[in-house]
Amino acid sequence: MVESLINAVIFVLDKTGYIGITAAMALESACIPIPSEAILPFGGYLSFTGRLNLLLIIVFGTLGGMLGSIGAYFLGRIGGRPLVEKYADKLRLSKSRLEKSDYYFNKYGEKIVFFSRLLPIIRTFISLPAGISKMEIKKFVVYTLLGSLLWSIFLGYAGYKMGENWTIIRSWFHFADMALVIVIIGFIVYKIIVKKVRK
Repeated sequence: MVESLINAVIFVLDKTGYIGITAAMALESACIPIPSEAILPFGGYLSFTGRLNLLLIIVFGTLGGMLGSIGAYFLGRIGGRPLVEKYADKLRLSKSRLEKSDYYFNKYGEKIVFFSRLLPIIRTFISLPAGISKMEIKKFVVYTLLGSLLWSIFLGYAGYKMGENWTIIRSWFHFADMALVIVIIGFIVYKIIVKKVRK
């Protein structure tokens, strides 16, 4: 299913160029798991062939990331908090946990947002909790911009340098995604075990 999605994205990007890259990156940053690990390297490959310009790929990739992130941020800020509080019991989120989340975003929000923009999977969803915790919008925009720009430069340039072998990058990030998922699951299992032991 993921492979089919990636192939569909590549097909669309091949036809739409910069507009497609902007739209795909916006969706990827708005909590829709379209892998930027395919979007930007393919854009880099198109610049390798001379069809697109690498600098513009980076610019439009960053722009798309910003648009999607800001949209997800305001979705979380306006409607996310009441929704989370309404279903807090079902989500097993206590009031203290929500307050702790607010505290971390208020104190370390810029670091959380910046480094999350450089991590597969997490980068797709980080804007929503930032909005729910009502992180200061100026800080959110600045650090999202910096993180998105670095991500676009790295993946776009990697696709350009790899040329026809750009698909190898997808394999690398596939393993990175799997490793990150294992770490997250391991952390969740650890927290559950610790909680039960304490009880």
